Parts: sequence; C-alpha cells; structure tokens
Amino acid sequence: MSETTPASTSIASVARVYRMKTAEHLCPFGMKTVALLKRKGYEVEDHPLTSRDEIDAFQARANVDTTPQVYIGEERIGGYEEVRAYLGLSVPNAKETTYRPVVALFATALLMGLAISWAATGSFWTVRMPEYAIATAMCLLGLQKLKDVESFSTMFLNYDLLAQRYVPYGYFYPYAETLAGILMLAGALIWIAAPLALFIGAVGAVSVFKAVYIDKRALKCACVGGDSNVPLGFVSLTENLVMVAMGVWMPLRMLVS
Repeated sequence: MSETTPASTSIASVARVYRMKTAEHLCPFGMKTVALLKRKGYEVEDHPLTSRDEIDAFQARANVDTTPQVYIGEERIGGYEEVRAYLGLSVPNAKETTYRPVVALFATALLMGLAISWAATGSFWTVRMPEYAIATAMCLLGLQKLKDVESFSTMFLNYDLLAQRYVPYGYFYPYAETLAGILMLAGALIWIAAPLALFIGAVGAVSVFKAVYIDKRALKCACVGGDSNVPLGFVSLTENLVMVAMGVWMPLRMLVS
C-alpha cells in the first residue's frame, strides 16, 4: 500500500497528535495513539512535547489537563480512550467485570499440560495430561493470589464461609493451593496434596454456591487474585469442583496403579 501524500489527503483523514516525549518520560498512551491512528489509515502529524515547558504551554493553550491530545480536522477528539471511542472501538474499563483472566490462565494451563505430557512421554494424549493441566492451573491460580495475599484475603472474605469464621484461613489458602498443585504436578506426597485440594475445593464450592445461587449476591471472585474483575459464579464453582475431583482421583489412581 503506497503512502498518501499530504496533497492528496483530505483534512478529515489527517490527525494531529500532541504527546509527551521527554528525556524522563516517553508516554506509552501517546505511542499507542499514534500507532492506532496509522493502523486505521490516518496520516499522523506527530507533535512531540519534549520538555515540561512545552507540555505546560500546550495544555494552557489547548485548555486541557492531560496528553496525548488528538485533533482530526478542527475537532479535538481527546486522548487514547477517546480516540478508540471515536473510531468505534471498545474502550478499556478497569472496573468492568470480565472472564478474560480466567480464560487466559486455563488456556495456558492446558497448553502447559500438553507440553509436559509430550516432554515426559512423547505423546500429548496421556492419562496424566489432564492431571498436568489441572495441577498447573492450580499453581498459576495460587501464584496470582500470592502476588498480593492481603488483597486476596480481603476479597475472599466477601464470600468464603470458613474465612469469615476464621480470618487467617484467607492467608493460608494461596499457599495451600500452590503447594497442592506443585505436589500433584510432581506426583509426589499425594497424601498431603489430595486432602489439601479436597478440603479447600469443598469449602470453596459450598461458599460459592451459597453466595451466588442461594444468597444471589453479585460479587467479584478472588480466584485470580485480589485485583481481579472476574465475576463470582459458575467458573469459580467449577474451579473448586475440579480441585475436589483431583483430591479424590489422584489417591484412587495411585491405589489401582
């Protein structure tokens, strides 16, 4: 695709971008804005603001408080999020509930389970592949909680029945889940891993079921950490039931093998 020259470009397809680009700070939203406009076919007139004085002067002249600022024709569009809205794209919302973190985590765990199975046996499809995937998911979920145990325990207290009776359980949970996942992944000390998974999974399943399906409460799930916007519901219940299943399955498999 050939580049459009300014002479053949309509005013409406030219975007002027004023963004911060100093020695101390290269604004990431400015770079994302320029890249987005170019991707959408706009010719970008890039105006980097390279000093604090330039930034202050521009903000005073344009009567704005932030950069980047985008102008298309004579219309001021605004910053990165306003440009996305102007182009008809979705606008990121930090407060919006989403299942994306859980989907990403479980998809990664499945791929890691397949990779471990291949590395261990030379085959993707083995009896232990689901165990590898679920154990990996437990480790990843535990890691998300361990990033900020304080925030996790606070969110966890909103619905977990045992944590509400015994607050330290909210601090114990991330370590228990991670330990159970690691041991199950290794296939070692199952007499420790299985009861742990069975206990925390059963308590979690009962707690989620009561909060969501009996009390009808709209809550956020602490499953991927205390800063998540994942809604408490079916996914959270399934996570706990899978841990219960692992807590029952792994000792049985070892007994019959």
